Order: sequence, then structure tokens, then C-alpha cells
Amino acid sequence: MSAERAKEACIVGNRCQSRLAFTPSQGACPWRRCEEWLCGPEREGRALAEQDRSSSSAKRAAKPTINDVARLAGVSKKTVSRVINRSALLNSETRERVERVIDELGYVPNPQARALALRRNFLIGLIHDNPNAQTVLNVQQGILEALQGTEFELVVRPVDRRSPLMLEDVRAFLSRQRLFGVMLLPPISENDVLAALCDELGCRYVRMGSAELDDPDHLVASNDREAVREATTYLVDQGHRLIGLIEGPRGFRSASERRAGFEQAIEAAGIELPRNFIAEGNYTFESGIQAANRLLDLAPAPTAIFASNDEMAAGVVHAANQRGLSVPENLSVIGFDDTAIAAHIWPPLTTVRWPIIPMARSAALKLVGNPAERKGASEPSLFLSSLVRRASVAPPRG
Repeated sequence: MSAERAKEACIVGNRCQSRLAFTPSQGACPWRRCEEWLCGPEREGRALAEQDRSSSSAKRAAKPTINDVARLAGVSKKTVSRVINRSALLNSETRERVERVIDELGYVPNPQARALALRRNFLIGLIHDNPNAQTVLNVQQGILEALQGTEFELVVRPVDRRSPLMLEDVRAFLSRQRLFGVMLLPPISENDVLAALCDELGCRYVRMGSAELDDPDHLVASNDREAVREATTYLVDQGHRLIGLIEGPRGFRSASERRAGFEQAIEAAGIELPRNFIAEGNYTFESGIQAANRLLDLAPAPTAIFASNDEMAAGVVHAANQRGLSVPENLSVIGFDDTAIAAHIWPPLTTVRWPIIPMARSAALKLVGNPAERKGASEPSLFLSSLVRRASVAPPRG
């Protein structure tokens, strides 16, 4: 290869201005003044590498930034940051204009930068003291559905509401995790002191419950009283007059609301029940068996039992089978929740469908600030339960 041909082969176009001759054996610029000094046969591979680097650089350069959003929206970078961080210090027109530009550009905020700006992690806490594992799993499912596709993650923290150190434990948890927000499950969601603690620490919160609390901005609830009244009335309409109740543990608003609905239906039907027709459980299968045995030992015994959740209702069916009683021929049973167990036991359980997954999803969206909510379509705060009629209820014999 001649010197002239070698110079022509140089992939940087001889920008180093080398005057020395190339030799075929050398295959390189002797001065090595350029980063890309290879020439000759290696030109093609090196040129392709250069093209790849240029393409990657172009892609990086094309990624939209917060400055691009600010320029196109005609606002400052600080205003864009306020929109991203859901600041209340903006009018709706500006917020919508910036959000429109963000959508058009496909701009994705940096989670680490947002966390520093907010002095918060993108963590959502779930604090509960609920013995019903299925309820907790359903709540987690609803939350994770709401958080899918976002930068938020879920942290679950069980507590003991009976412990004198519960509030201090929650304080330490919130301070240590620096949560973006927290969701409170019943019964601790009914604790106003705990809600005040969240306010004190500047932590957003949403309370899930079975009754309306005096905190509508932070509440997602279901009307359990009305749902149980309907279920008990269904038993009355089937001809039952001896109806037992297995209520939830004391201290749970859900337990007291469901008992109130039961008693309202009984009173409306003109039925007078002995006080011992009400037995307490703790929302577990085992407690359902124990409470059912207490009720079925009575004389006369109930011809129907309403249990305040499906696990206890399944315990009632088990206790009846152990005594040789057929459900529903000898004993009608209704549960509450409509969890998987309701459809899987035999006979399939008539139950109240508690919309726990939609409630949890709505609570999470309320907490993280659903974009639709910011435009005026707020998440519903009161959910209605419904009776699911299966095969565990029949008219009483005789």
C-alpha cells in the first residue's frame, strides 16, 4: 500500500496531518495523534463501531429531559417539578399544560431525583393488625394492582394494637422508612390517635374501614351494616326464626357494624332472640368451630347461623358435619367476604361479597394521587357490598 493510499484509508481522513508515509506492515499512523488511528484492513470494523457509538449518543441525546418539558410548556423547570411532585401550588390550567407536554414527549422523571426533592422514598406502607390472612392478601393484591407501572413499591408492617408500645413502633417505622404514604387497615384504621401521628410526621395516609369515620378525605369504607341487614333478612324470608350470630372480635368496628346490621334485621322482623344466640369469634376457622358448637349445644338450637366472615362460616359448616347435621337441610349458613374459601367448600357458601380488592385499589390511588383524580374524577370512598346466593341456605325443616 502506497503512502497516498494509506492516507486515504485512514478512517479519520488524515486529520492528524501526518506527513510520514504509511507502510502496509505498519497499518497505523506513526504519530498516533488521533484516538481513531487505525487504517487499512481494520477500517471497516472500526468505522462500524464508530457508527454504533454515534447512534447510541444520538439516542441518549434524544431522551427528553425536564428542561425540554419546561421549554415546550412555557414554564420554569421548578414548575415542572411541582407538577411531577403533585404540589398544590399550581392552577389547573398550568398543571394540565405541563402534563400534556410530559405525555407527548414520553418524559419519565428520575425516581432518585424525585425522592431527594420530596425527602421521601417511593414506598407505600401497609400497617395492619388483622388476624385474617386472606384479608391482608386481598388488600395487598388491590394495592399492587394500583401501583403497577409506577415507581412505587409496597412495604407491609404488622403491629399489635394491644401493645402499649404500638404508637411508638409505628412512629419508628414511619420515621425510619420515610414513606411516601401509608395505608391503615381495620381495626387500627379506626384509631384517631394513629391518624394524628401520621399528620404529625407529615406522612400521607388513607384509612380503610367498615363504617364512615369523621375523616372523609382519608377514608375508603364499605357499608357493612346494610349488607348484613340484607343477608339476615334473606334468612328471615326463607322462614328462619332461630338465627344465630357469630360476631368478630371486640374492638373491631367491622364486628360492631355487622352485629348492628344483624340486630336491625331481627328487630324489623319482630323476632326476639335469646342473648346466648350471639357468640364471639376472632375471624379464624378454629374460632368458627368453637362458636358454632356453643350455639348448636343450645336447646332449641339455631336453624341458621350468620358468621361475620367466611373463615368462621367454614368452621360452622365443619362443626355441623361433625355432628351429622347437613348444610343446608339441617342448618343454613351465611358468611361475609366472598373469599376463595366460600366457593371451594361444600356446599358452596352463600356470603356477602365485601369489595376488599377494589377498596384497596381505590385507597392506593387516593394515596399516590391518581391522575384522573387530579382532574376531578375522584376515587369513590364508599363501596357497597352485595349478597352472593349459593347453596348453603334453605328453608328450615318442619
